[in-house]
Amino acid sequence: MTIHQNKLYEEPAYGLPETAVYLKVPYNTLRYWLTGFGKQSPIIEPALSGPTRLSFLNLLECHALAGMRKIYNLKLPKVRSALRKVSEQFPQPHPLVNQMFLTDRKDLFIERMGKTINLSQGHDQLNLDFYLMHLERVEIDSKGLFRFFPFVVEPRPSEPKIIEINPMVGFGKPVIAGTGISTAIIASRFNARESMPALAEEYGCTPEQIEEAIRWEGALPVSAAA
Repeated sequence: MTIHQNKLYEEPAYGLPETAVYLKVPYNTLRYWLTGFGKQSPIIEPALSGPTRLSFLNLLECHALAGMRKIYNLKLPKVRSALRKVSEQFPQPHPLVNQMFLTDRKDLFIERMGKTINLSQGHDQLNLDFYLMHLERVEIDSKGLFRFFPFVVEPRPSEPKIIEINPMVGFGKPVIAGTGISTAIIASRFNARESMPALAEEYGCTPEQIEEAIRWEGALPVSAAA
């Protein structure tokens, strides 16, 4: 996975409260990943500190880390060890986005030239039943540009890709995928007693898209939606 060199991807665009809501990660957990609470080095280096603000690539890194923790139950020391090793052997920014990781639910691995390298331990292990660790909710077009589809309800394969976060669209705030229509605007009009069928007709969307936008915004606190 190669990051398209676009300055928008590195801009400090997201605060901790809204990122925690977008990714469904506890606020203090996210803050620990990005600050270490001053006791550990950050797992992910935020685009801006004091106050902490994340770039779009930081958002994707936290999404990847959340997947490792939730789906594969990897322990943070293993992740730290893996990121330290990959940074030493294959230095490049944003390794959680740039690298394709494999896991056996205990350790992290990457593949290089047909060889599997264990990043969590000091020796290699082969012939394991790997689970491919990849950003299933991130799409990359032929030009290397990212589109991120966060989970609206909960992480599961059946979750539709209706809500999109993309620095190129809507100033990087959540929109209905493929339309550029702000989910916040849809929700505010719905809260003002406009019906979903009427909104769908006016915006040229399906009722499912309108409903998903409202459902997404329904989980957002006022401070994060602002």
